[in-house]
Amino acid sequence: MLEPHWRERTVTAKKLRGQVEAVLTWATVAGHREGENPAAWRGNLKELLPAPTKVTKSQHHPALALADMARWSSTLARRDGIGARALEFIALTAARSGEVRGMTWDEVDLVSGIWTVPADRMKAEREHRVPLTTPAIAILEALPRTSSPYVFAAPRGGMLSDMSISGVMRRMQGAEERAGRPGYLDPRSKRPAVPHGLRSTFRQWTAEKGYSRDMAEIALAHQVGSDVERAYQRSDMLDRRRRMMADWAAFVHGEVAERVVALRA
Repeated sequence: MLEPHWRERTVTAKKLRGQVEAVLTWATVAGHREGENPAAWRGNLKELLPAPTKVTKSQHHPALALADMARWSSTLARRDGIGARALEFIALTAARSGEVRGMTWDEVDLVSGIWTVPADRMKAEREHRVPLTTPAIAILEALPRTSSPYVFAAPRGGMLSDMSISGVMRRMQGAEERAGRPGYLDPRSKRPAVPHGLRSTFRQWTAEKGYSRDMAEIALAHQVGSDVERAYQRSDMLDRRRRMMADWAAFVHGEVAERVVALRA
């Protein structure tokens, strides 16, 4: 099953192997099968398949160029569909696609402007608070309320698929190419930008605007510092991040954020 795809689709095949191993491990523990796990890597497939690092090089997700953000955002705003609105929300919050697709209404407090993602839905398995800017709240308020618990619900009420969001970006790129324009390409790899790459665009923007590294990393829900540092530094800088995300939203929409600097004698 794995061998025909191991060299051409290494990342996907590697994930698939891990999932199959997990299923068969559960089946063994639950008494549905016996014997060694045929999907195990060590002492098994490792001897038959080349190491993933030997057949593929890790590539960063293509990011949107900062210079293209306003044009991209304006084009996206003119597109209809729940996938387009979810992609807009991803851009404004710098959240992961899975976090937005799994977002439920009971995680959102529109009054205080906070989206609280529970630990069991986070990659780092820690609760994450996202300050919602005025444009982000406007997107949520404009969404139709259905019987589905999901904010960005699929047409049948379930969770929106990852393809629904990435497909929007592909169609935007396709429209650019048909018009004879290069489209929205990563400045380094020259590959078309993808939804996850928007997080890299945000991180580059924070660096160029001089925002602190820790605050930017917290906004991306990355772990900051050592275990000891995290034990003592428990603040998630919510108020400071709220101001930062407001500036980011202004940049996304091509506006100039108003920054008041106090001058001291």
